[in-house]
Amino acid sequence: MSKAVAQSLKLSQAPSHAATLAVRDTCLCLRAQRAARALARRFDGVLRPAGLTNGQFSLLMALNRPAPPAMAAVAALLAMDRTTLTAALKPLQRRGLVAVAADPVDRRSRRLALTAAGAAALAAALPLWQAAHGTLEAGLADPDGLRAALAALA
Repeated sequence: MSKAVAQSLKLSQAPSHAATLAVRDTCLCLRAQRAARALARRFDGVLRPAGLTNGQFSLLMALNRPAPPAMAAVAALLAMDRTTLTAALKPLQRRGLVAVAADPVDRRSRRLALTAAGAAALAAALPLWQAAHGTLEAGLADPDGLRAALAALA
């Protein structure tokens, strides 16, 4: 067997099981993903009576401003690309919770606004979120430290 083939076979072998365990036990990305999924499931359940998912709640909250924000600003706040934001807006638009309109200054840009129904949905969901979030925070040793650490990673 040539050196090149031997080297190729060596490189294609899977990492050791010990390496897999080390990644499982130390990977910050994996821990953040697992925590995010668990929190998403928890808040999806909490917000279900208001007819919203946690992602929809966050999106509606991002639109709850004195003036309709530009789509780019909302995408940046929610750490989404515009395509993902557009997909997330579609069901909210169909339900009449969000209005999307051309920016009067720059017709290429879109402005996003809560409708009266969107504001009502947000008002129904907020107390549910507040109660669940308060319970969650009460169980954490240092919620402000966790927020700071997450902000540093974002």
